[in-house]
This record gives sequence, C-alpha cells and structure tokens, in this order.
Amino acid sequence: MTGEKTDYQKMILGILAITGMLAVAVIAPNCMQLLDFIPKQKHRRLNYINKVVAQLEKRGLLKVVKNKNGVKIARLTDLGRKKLKEYHLKDLQIKRPKKWDGKYRVIIFDIKEWKRSTRNKLRHWFEQLGLIRLQNSVWVYPYDCEEIVALLKANYHIGNEVLYMEVNRIENDRRLKEAFGLI
Repeated sequence: MTGEKTDYQKMILGILAITGMLAVAVIAPNCMQLLDFIPKQKHRRLNYINKVVAQLEKRGLLKVVKNKNGVKIARLTDLGRKKLKEYHLKDLQIKRPKKWDGKYRVIIFDIKEWKRSTRNKLRHWFEQLGLIRLQNSVWVYPYDCEEIVALLKANYHIGNEVLYMEVNRIENDRRLKEAFGLI
C-alpha cells in the first residue's frame, strides 16, 4: 500500500472518528476543503475517495449502510478505531527541552510470554522513539516521556506490567550521554 493511500485512509478514519459517521454520497462537497491538496481533478478525487472508502470497508475498518433516506453512511468499526489509534501512535514524538535536567527516565517491563507480540511491539516503539535498551526489558531516555509511555500502556493494555521511573544517576552512563548527545 502506498503512503498516499495510507494518508487518505488516515484522513477518512479521522473524519469518521470526529463526526461519528460520514455520508459517502456527500463526502466530496462536505470534506473537499480538507482534501484540496490532492493533485487530481475534482471528479477523480471523488472517485479515488470512494475507492479508499470501499477498501476500508473491505478491510473491516468501517461499515457502509443506507439510512432511512437511502443515503449511504459510513461508520467506524471497532477495528477502525484500533487502526486510527495506531495512526496516532505513529505520530508520537518525545519533545526535547533545550536543557537536560540531569535525570534519566527508565522504563522497565515484565510482559508475560503469551503476550510476546505486545512485548515486541513495545520494544519497537521504544526504538522508534529513540530510547536506548540497557537490557531486554529495561530502556532509558534522558527526557520526560511519561505521557507517551502512558499512551502505549493504555493502547496495549499493559498498565501493570510497565514501570516508569525517573532516576538521578546510572552507573557508567558515559555511553548513554554520548548516544543521546548530552556531552
């Protein structure tokens, strides 16, 4: 799937999340201002959007039904809400203050073997966010990331299995300081 399609899917799922439903027949007139940057003619845009809506429906991310007036209405499914959360997580970034406060943020987790997939996803997110692995289940970052860790915990339902700590010192931290550009 191309990045362009993913962007349209994300926009359509986001519109559905905000509005609760979307009249498929009138998507172009009501939402075209959100999609003006599409470098295609207006009728092509509508065809493309309808194609994306059909793909989203086929994948189970939304459901299209006719209302009592015969207008097709798209609604977000539970799977669609989950996919939208994934899109939001991909946009996460940790804000770096101008000056480091001298504290490390250490995240440790003990996720059961039967949740291996969740454990691997969490490690992937930590890598993407720029955390450094001290051990398999111990990660460190020099800036506040508690809010993002809380979002990941909530998304993967692992609140009791992940612990966030602020520590003043880590033994032999020169390698960490170098990796984070602190010296």
